Amino acid sequence: MKDVYLLSGFLGSGKTSLLSHLIEQLKTEGLKPAVIMNELGKLPFDSKSVDEDVPIKEMLEGCICCTGAEKMEAQLQMLLEGEEFDVLLIETTGAAHPVEAMDAVLSPFFASRLNMKGIITVADCKRWLDRDKMSPQTRMLFLEQIKHAHLIVANKVDLLSDDEVAAVTMQIHGLNSHAPIIQTSNAKLPFKMITNLEATFHGQEVKQAAIGKQLTLSSRLHTFTESVEQEEFEQWVKGLPDTIYRMKGYVPLKGYKNPYLFQYAYGMVQWLPEYIKMEPQIVIIGENVETIAVIGHTLND
Repeated sequence: MKDVYLLSGFLGSGKTSLLSHLIEQLKTEGLKPAVIMNELGKLPFDSKSVDEDVPIKEMLEGCICCTGAEKMEAQLQMLLEGEEFDVLLIETTGAAHPVEAMDAVLSPFFASRLNMKGIITVADCKRWLDRDKMSPQTRMLFLEQIKHAHLIVANKVDLLSDDEVAAVTMQIHGLNSHAPIIQTSNAKLPFKMITNLEATFHGQEVKQAAIGKQLTLSSRLHTFTESVEQEEFEQWVKGLPDTIYRMKGYVPLKGYKNPYLFQYAYGMVQWLPEYIKMEPQIVIIGENVETIAVIGHTLND
């Protein structure tokens, strides 16, 4: 049987970083990973972080839990029939309820071939401290993802003081006392910490919090028609409402040959140079993104 790990966590928490670290460690152990990635955007930005030799299936524009159960089964079937692998890592969209996503994986078609090890939820510690600023629906999903985890990765502890780390850890434990909590920076989790997981639910009630129901999470794709000034773009980002949770893609900056890889999560911006010319597009993820006024005339739907 193939071991399966489901990576959960809110938008921008560090799931893709965790995925990359686990892939690297699996290869070191002589194990071959396969990946299923579920993204809200139209373009597979996160999947570009997965090495070419790793079998990967992508589910774009829709989440496993509410619109993609049949697609998930088809992707699993293609992996099992067409690829050789030892461990399957499934990264859900940040808008997915982990138990609903897990149910989509636990199809009777695969009962004898897949061993669901459990849900690993990446919790953004900095975001946890600001959870009361989230809308009620979004906060409920954030808490549900932690509540139903079998292992909690308390990520971004490097951004907090020692007292804040202790408080966050204690509070998260109070919400889910069954799951071990591992404190990390950049989601660097040793693979040996997850090998003993076994998926159980402890009789917890699952509260519905799926995209398209209580949540109004959506994504919006923008294509740049010209290069932008980095400082001007960052000023626009700073002026965005709190309901914009995540942006990712490639931004063409004035003075640079290739667009820069741009990532944004909860007010934090990251720029990384790109050495090949990528399509100048970004995906904006949040609530009611269609109402957001985009910077100048440099972005078009």
